[in-house]
Amino acid sequence: MDRRLQHQQQNRGTEFHGRVALVTGAAQGMGFAMACRLAAAGARVAMNDSNATALAAAVADLRQQGADALAIPADVTIETEVRRMFATVLEQFGALDILINNAGVLRPTRCEQIATQEWDLVLDTNLKGTFLCCREAIPLLRRSEAGRIVNLSSTAGKSVSTIGGAHYTAAKAGVLGLTRHLAKELGHERITVNAVCPGLIDTEMVRGTIAAASIAAYASSFPLQRLGEPAEIAELVAFLASDRAAYITGASLDINGGDLTI
Repeated sequence: MDRRLQHQQQNRGTEFHGRVALVTGAAQGMGFAMACRLAAAGARVAMNDSNATALAAAVADLRQQGADALAIPADVTIETEVRRMFATVLEQFGALDILINNAGVLRPTRCEQIATQEWDLVLDTNLKGTFLCCREAIPLLRRSEAGRIVNLSSTAGKSVSTIGGAHYTAAKAGVLGLTRHLAKELGHERITVNAVCPGLIDTEMVRGTIAAASIAAYASSFPLQRLGEPAEIAELVAFLASDRAAYITGASLDINGGDLTI
């Protein structure tokens, strides 16, 4: 085994020791996997979700594994709740080093059938929520020696959504634009801002949106012929949040089983 790789594996449990992370949309799926991955590497993790019951169960699960985890139920589309969330992180953990903007919603509605209320829900959750969290995080990240923002976009942001509607595609494209702009604004303050662009991932949200037969058909059409796993997304997010990615900013990293090649 390469000595550098061996060293990385041996120190995986301490990579984020002393650092504080906030993960939105962390009650299940990719967000929960990200919180688990960061906590396993020594981070203190503030977990957010709008579903307070599911969030409490997720945090209890992490605490049983020995993690220092904090539940902060809040709706990322509401400015006052976002401000309260960051105030709670500061009050309980005293700092913030890593922000993972994962909260999102998916709707498969065709454009001509999208009600204005549904358009607002999808744009507000996926894009406005990311903006509000970034805005509140910046003053805290300035105090960190390694401030990191990782925004969850999608292959939809670069091409078109596999199963989501026009509002989802538009929102995820907006996340990429926001990511690039913040990277330019914040680079001189040693705060990196990057985006992860997952393809079709095996999550509760995906399985609640389309039928199992459709999922199987999509999976077989990809070069790797399967859906991605939440833990695989969490590994990429952890890399971007780490010191190993200190010279990466303004990037959008694909993790999609090759579906953009077809």
